[in-house]
Amino acid sequence: MGKKEKREAEQTDVSIGNGGSESHEKHPKKKRKNKDKVKELENDVVSLSAEIPTITVAIPGSIIDNAQSLELATRLAGQVARACTIFRIDEIVVFDNKSSSEEDATTEIMDNDSGENESGAAFLMRILSYLETPQYLRKNLFPRHNSLRFVGLLPPLDAPHHLRKHEWGSYREGITREKQDRGSVGTAVDVGLTKNVMIDEVIEPGTRVTVEMGTNRSLDAGPRKIVPSSRPRDDGMYWGYKVRYAPNISSVFNKCPYKGGYDHRIGTSEHGLVITSSELSLPSFRHLLIAFGGLAGLEECVEEDDNLKGKNVRDMFDSYLNTCPNQGSRTIRTEEAIFISLQYFQEPISRVSKRYQ
Repeated sequence: MGKKEKREAEQTDVSIGNGGSESHEKHPKKKRKNKDKVKELENDVVSLSAEIPTITVAIPGSIIDNAQSLELATRLAGQVARACTIFRIDEIVVFDNKSSSEEDATTEIMDNDSGENESGAAFLMRILSYLETPQYLRKNLFPRHNSLRFVGLLPPLDAPHHLRKHEWGSYREGITREKQDRGSVGTAVDVGLTKNVMIDEVIEPGTRVTVEMGTNRSLDAGPRKIVPSSRPRDDGMYWGYKVRYAPNISSVFNKCPYKGGYDHRIGTSEHGLVITSSELSLPSFRHLLIAFGGLAGLEECVEEDDNLKGKNVRDMFDSYLNTCPNQGSRTIRTEEAIFISLQYFQEPISRVSKRYQ
């Protein structure tokens, strides 16, 4: 039995609660509509935050296929989420190594309720999205799913937008509830506090939103205001990462959500240029992309992409670097390379960021 089949064989017991909600099973059309609404709100973020430098990490979904069990695959995904949160990554792109329909893959990640035959990319996206979501929203946004069986074993991201019930913040993530009949137009939003807060807009129930809480700590005060999820970031706060799917590595570049695309692309490989972090000088950028390969590296990812036939992997990137030379092991796992590389890039990125201050 292959490693992927072993994971699938384990995905039969859904008795462990992982934030399931019966509403997802009763209203599949509403679920899709809510997801589309959230997607619209996220798309708005791109244009609003265009003036602030962003950092994107691209990771192959195939790294999950190398895990020997569902639990190990979950822990691997948790390592990726922790690394990206620690180093304030704005976007994670999970890409496949094959040419396939992006629409079909998006449908899979949205509608595969059983977890059976779920691809590595879909599994990784599900875990990353789940962990990025504040704990008090997960039960309503994520139905019970086999792939989430072991998420309770993972350490929390503890990101700034994962506020606790006793904490007050200028912004909070929330989920809209049923329309309230209080003689005025508005919607109740669960923001993880003892009471729901009211907003002055009518939004379909089940939609994730970012609420500006202000300084008045009375939960009866209001109504509060919905803001783009980029607003906290505009105020200098780290507000989690977005997750995007790409069917192949060329789609990582071609489907970039930022206007003008990624203006500096970095590929990481043991065959890359060796240069110390202190000597690395990055040009000014608005949207930086750092790409990681799978078991056979980025070279294989480019070779398997039908859209890049005849292309050399070095031609796809502005910089092609070896961030861990003289390694003692024959191989460095992708989840290890992410931690190593993001630390390596901290000083060069910091020098660029200071130019915009």
